[in-house]
Amino acid sequence: MRIAEITSFLETIAPLSLQEHYDNAGLITGDSNHDCTGIICSLDATEDVVMDAIEKKCNLIVAHHPIVFSGLKKINGKNYVEKAVIAAIKNDIAIYAIHTNLDNVLKGVNGKIAELLGLKNLTILFPKENTLRKLFTFVPADKAGQVRNAIFGAGAGCIGNYSECSFNSEGMGTFKAGAGTNPYVGKVGERHQEKEIRVEAIFPAWLEGAVIKAMKGAHPYEEVAYDVVNLSNDHPGTGSGIVGDLPQAISEADFLNHIKNIIGVPVVRHTQFLGKPVQKVALCGGSGSFLVSKALAAGVDIYITADMKYHEFFDANGRIVIADIGHFESEQFTIDLLKEVLEQKFPTFAVLKTRVKTNPVKYFI
Repeated sequence: MRIAEITSFLETIAPLSLQEHYDNAGLITGDSNHDCTGIICSLDATEDVVMDAIEKKCNLIVAHHPIVFSGLKKINGKNYVEKAVIAAIKNDIAIYAIHTNLDNVLKGVNGKIAELLGLKNLTILFPKENTLRKLFTFVPADKAGQVRNAIFGAGAGCIGNYSECSFNSEGMGTFKAGAGTNPYVGKVGERHQEKEIRVEAIFPAWLEGAVIKAMKGAHPYEEVAYDVVNLSNDHPGTGSGIVGDLPQAISEADFLNHIKNIIGVPVVRHTQFLGKPVQKVALCGGSGSFLVSKALAAGVDIYITADMKYHEFFDANGRIVIADIGHFESEQFTIDLLKEVLEQKFPTFAVLKTRVKTNPVKYFI
């Protein structure tokens, strides 16, 4: 199997177009046309992880964090980034990063944390804008079903847990075929009227190419009339952070103990308890201070994240509890998530987890 087949699958789960503007997700090193000998899943792609991949005879590292975040002007091994890149290139190891694009899908990094904590009724905390589009096309009545099936197969027509959603209205289309054409109906040089169905369906922006290709492939006309428009509607499955509910309300202290047990953290930094039960929870793996205002607006009881600065804790404003569980700690289960989705898709292929614990933060207790 080529490396490209694996990375292409990952991009169906977390499209690169969903990464934030500052990010560097995608293939960092390596040739996607090479055959893959095995996959190592990791949070970071450090030099030690590269050595682990070599030892296990895996030539593809799928990491959450991009080892190269901004441009490199020199590669001479003076820091951990350059050392990892040199080791990967020397040993023909491909490094693929799946970062904020995996943060921005419902069943991504945050969905995994929510699953472990037992949260239900999951929704996106801060939906990503401009991620939905709508297709309008006009099809002869006898071929409308054929075109609908094609665009549904390409991913159009999904709204929440519903699929194959479309709106269809009847109308009369007119056209006159010019010289050199081969019209599906009508005659060259004569105006023709045809009973047509206007088919409408929404789709995620990153599927536009596939949806248009499928529509044109199934459409009988030589020249297909269609429109694609951007929608301001929120996409229910893409965006930052997650909100969910505990099955039963519990005390603040009991919930923090639950977090410590599930996440495996020795300590949790948090704001003052408010003496209220916890049931509605918001969370964001990694650095999530930018979502405090969204958590407040969502009316949650507690917001779980990492990398909160001293002054940012004041933003709780006595209305919610903010709990900082650590960056590595909040994202560590992304390794399990990646292994799970890859094994489901490629059940006979070697998919391993790195033995290297890359957390640079230690606790003296």
